Amino acid sequence: MANKADDAATNSEGVKPITIKKYANRRLYNTETSSYVTLDNLSQMVKDGKEFVVHDAKTGEDITRQVLTHIIVEEESKGQNLLPISFLRHLISFYGDSLQAVVPNYLDHSMSSFARNQEQMRNYLQDAFGGLNPFGPMEEISKQNMAMFENAMKVFSPFYGQDSGTDKSAASKPAEAAGDNFDELRNQMLEMQRKLDKLSGSK
Repeated sequence: MANKADDAATNSEGVKPITIKKYANRRLYNTETSSYVTLDNLSQMVKDGKEFVVHDAKTGEDITRQVLTHIIVEEESKGQNLLPISFLRHLISFYGDSLQAVVPNYLDHSMSSFARNQEQMRNYLQDAFGGLNPFGPMEEISKQNMAMFENAMKVFSPFYGQDSGTDKSAASKPAEAAGDNFDELRNQMLEMQRKLDKLSGSK
């Protein structure tokens, strides 16, 4: 089963990612270099643009998601905070929600958009020494990404952004009627996907 997973794990260019094996003692083994690596090594591989998949050495299960999440937790614990508390709260609130399935696509769209802008941001910072102010353009890019986030979040939840003191009884009515409005919810999800595709295509 592990070999089948390896064969399927190829990127868009048909190049097979590096295989990392995780053993029961938590040690990580890079099959390309035939050496043991650490989470810091894997973090650097990500920054260097090297793709890899992580398999449980015993079962062959793909545990790449868990390992990448562990890397993020480790980086956050070092004080290099990238994830705002409000973002984490919103993210947690969608676990088990009826719209959970569409959140990954939105986050992927949003991060891809930001990644496309990162080189532009770096250029602005470099030009700052030439007398230009990098914060104006960067602020504009940030506003565009935030607008995209806000629009999608409003589609996810009609109560996103409301004051915490808003009458909760009004917010509970749609939840109580959710079982009778499956078709409406499905239409909202389809409309949301169209909006996400439009927003992504505008970048």
